[in-house]
Amino acid sequence: MSTAASASVSDAFDRLGAALRPSQPQTVDDLMKEMLRPMLKAWLDDNLPSLVERLVRDEIERVTRSRG
Repeated sequence: MSTAASASVSDAFDRLGAALRPSQPQTVDDLMKEMLRPMLKAWLDDNLPSLVERLVRDEIERVTRSRG
């Protein structure tokens, strides 16, 4: 292979690697974060509104009892 062809192929693979690198997890921690993110979002979507409502209601009851 000529030097120019070799350099062109090498450059193409370098650009491909650079394009894929940011979207691919680099460590086990990164991989776990990517896997858990949709699960956590689904859990929060399902549970957060009722959790916040319950905590606010409990806090209101606590504050009103301490005043009375």
